Amino acid sequence: MSTIRRPGFRKVRFSCLGTVLGTLLVASTAASAPAKITVGSKNFPENRLLAEMFARLVEDRTDLTVERRLNLAGTQVCFQALQTGAIDLYPEYSGTGLVIILGEAPGGNATQTFNRVRQEFKTQWDLEWLDPLGFENAYEIAVPGELARGRELETISDLARISKELRAGLGYEFMERDDGLPGLERVYGLHFREVKGMQQALKYQAAGSREIDVLDVYTTDGRLLVYDLTVLRDDKNFFPPYEAAALVRVQTLRTHTELREVLNLLSGTLDEDTMRGLNLRLQEEGETVEAVAQDALETLGLVASRNVKSVSSRDKNVLSYMWANRSELLGRVLEHLGLSAIALALGVLCAVPLGLVLERRRRVAEPVILVVGITQTIPSIALLAFMIPIFGVGSVPAVVALWIYSLFPILRNTYTGVRDADPDAVAAASALGMTETQVLTWVRLPLSAPVIMAGIRTAAVITIGTTTLAAFIGAGGLGVPIVSGLQLADNKIILSGAIPAAMLAILVDLLLSLVEKALTPMGLEIK
Repeated sequence: MSTIRRPGFRKVRFSCLGTVLGTLLVASTAASAPAKITVGSKNFPENRLLAEMFARLVEDRTDLTVERRLNLAGTQVCFQALQTGAIDLYPEYSGTGLVIILGEAPGGNATQTFNRVRQEFKTQWDLEWLDPLGFENAYEIAVPGELARGRELETISDLARISKELRAGLGYEFMERDDGLPGLERVYGLHFREVKGMQQALKYQAAGSREIDVLDVYTTDGRLLVYDLTVLRDDKNFFPPYEAAALVRVQTLRTHTELREVLNLLSGTLDEDTMRGLNLRLQEEGETVEAVAQDALETLGLVASRNVKSVSSRDKNVLSYMWANRSELLGRVLEHLGLSAIALALGVLCAVPLGLVLERRRRVAEPVILVVGITQTIPSIALLAFMIPIFGVGSVPAVVALWIYSLFPILRNTYTGVRDADPDAVAAASALGMTETQVLTWVRLPLSAPVIMAGIRTAAVITIGTTTLAAFIGAGGLGVPIVSGLQLADNKIILSGAIPAAMLAILVDLLLSLVEKALTPMGLEIK
């Protein structure tokens, strides 16, 4: 009787590693192209607008191809992406650079702050701040006008006297920044009755309906022109200056010598009133970033006139808006499907063989599966952020994170299905003289196919849902309209991404159910 050589962990581990690294190598090679720069942005409208203006200016004035990685999840994600070379530039603010990135205390006027960050960023990271764009987008504290008039609030010190009676709605990053809530508590003694983390657009709506009493605002926010809010004077000069400028890799400026001169064409051309007007068009009038950026550059005489389609969500129902944006949505669906499919395929290629190995090593099976299962407890956005220092931003880190999330349900179901295959059938096959390999191939695997496919179906749905978060690291997909809609508090834009994502998950689950049915041995079909 012939025997089989039991597969070992080492072969499976290196097989999985080789598959993943090979995929990443292909993706990385495809992503690199000559004469190309990558422009990033944070995930709020003004920063995306400035990044789009940078991108269009470079496209119009140079022969460079521009790749956009917009909507990255905040300051640290953008900065890490810039350090690793995943992006070449993004719009940043001097006060943020001083307090959040350098970790220094606020101090000095606008010129001193800008010169400080320019010097330190060049010395420490070989990054350069180009000339300021001409405006500051500083933090401010605002309250509903009715409250300010009734309680005679003019300064943040006035607010501190009654803060324990009030409810605050603050941005998530503001709640953690030293130039945000922690610093205000220390300098002004602000301690609110309740603090809620909220998206920027939702804060204004909540203040308008008096669900909150205090909110952090930006000086260039267009909604300040619409809502009845009183901006309180920073009487202790707590907030540092926040001059906007392009933050660029010095290596990129050396490689593309024309880039500095082109980007500096925007220096000193934008003021706070102009930015409030542009932001208002994005936030309240529903215009697209692309259209507003093009119009702003044309008004400044910096780019040639170009007809940019602007499909507003205002005065449209969800289906009309989706139809009007069908070309863009189709591209997002394909991006979403591609990311999910690659991650799921990698999960199957790694988890199924590992599950078969563990069935033969039952003493270590549960500890190994438990370790893999721990990955499910890591918040999705955190896992995506962890990938940035290693793989940068874009599709590669997204695929790796999604692959990790897909492993557990496939591994668990493969191991359980093969282990618990009908004992009588296995015993009969062994009694007939089948080898262990033959029993696995002809008995255990067919009998466990429905259980394994159930794990793959579960992983597919989880992967498609989690892929919406890939937009936060510039990977695209249907998370892009969802994130944009959340920033603008526009349900139509949110649903234009959420509906296709849900339909995609249902469709893939149905297709995999057909595969499951085809693989299920006769007599085992679920009635």
